[in-house]
Amino acid sequence: PEARRPWRRGAAGPGPECAADVVAVRARVWLVGENEGKRDMLSRRRARRGCEGVVAVDGQEGSEKAQSESPDLVLMDMSLPRLDGWEASRRLKADEATARIPIIALTAHAMRGDREKALDAGCDDYDTKPVDLNRLLEKIEKLVAAART
Repeated sequence: PEARRPWRRGAAGPGPECAADVVAVRARVWLVGENEGKRDMLSRRRARRGCEGVVAVDGQEGSEKAQSESPDLVLMDMSLPRLDGWEASRRLKADEATARIPIIALTAHAMRGDREKALDAGCDDYDTKPVDLNRLLEKIEKLVAAART
């Protein structure tokens, strides 16, 4: 049922009182990605902890949601339709209203130079697919904590 899918597309998060999975800091983490299986996997992990968030399926929607809802962090798939994650990240970092939001690039691009390309696009960190969830959660915690200081 819909009530069991708190990260459904377009859902509003409950705010910073919700812990994001096992992350020690309380955070609203937006996921921008078109792969439904990966979105569902991350959604289930957060749902088990009672956390809600917003999912966007392309860079355009992700950029708009980040501008209107100011998440604590964005997980950005770099291979997206309409507006790819590279350009969506550049736009978020160029906008004064969203420049402070940390972005973690999620990508299957694991060639030499891809990490630097993501950082040059404005991402604060980079992680390759398949996602190592524990490593990703550590990065989320570190970036959210740093953004709050």
